[in-house]
Amino acid sequence: MNSEQSQPAIFRISPLIRLTLLSLYIALTIPLPFLSQLTGAPVPPALLWVALGFGGIVLSGALSERVILDEQGIQVTYPAWVPKIFRKGWSLPWADVQALKPRTTGQGGLVYYFLSKSGQGYLLPARVVGFAKLVQLVEAKTGIDTKDVRPLAQPWMYLILLGFTLLLLLVDIWTIWTAQTQIH
Repeated sequence: MNSEQSQPAIFRISPLIRLTLLSLYIALTIPLPFLSQLTGAPVPPALLWVALGFGGIVLSGALSERVILDEQGIQVTYPAWVPKIFRKGWSLPWADVQALKPRTTGQGGLVYYFLSKSGQGYLLPARVVGFAKLVQLVEAKTGIDTKDVRPLAQPWMYLILLGFTLLLLLVDIWTIWTAQTQIH
């Protein structure tokens, strides 16, 4: 066994996806404390800042997923700071992988699940950097044909979403500026 085979392959969520989703979260929520102050809403701005900070931490935790492939199997893990009640992760030994089954999403997309010998399904993570390599390693370890396996969303989709998110952030800046000039 050479050193390349003994080293686990680690795949993280794409930085483009992380940036896009965190930016969208900020764009959708950052005006709320300012607007709360301007309108005299019953929820104090300080409470909104705390809630938004907590939500950002939770989102960051969800986007810190790692997929690890080694000689024994595949596992999805999260850093130790992410509480298990939020994201538990999973592991599946290669010997227990029976099949890789496609499933249609509610929006008409296609995702893939590992089917274990016990019949339990495990979602194949598709938002990682190096998805094609991940799929090649799965095929090498399981012998399952993966030539038709593709990620659900392509990078250009996230680029478009990021573009619209940046436009929304510009509107947010204008909204916050307008709100601040109304207060003072």
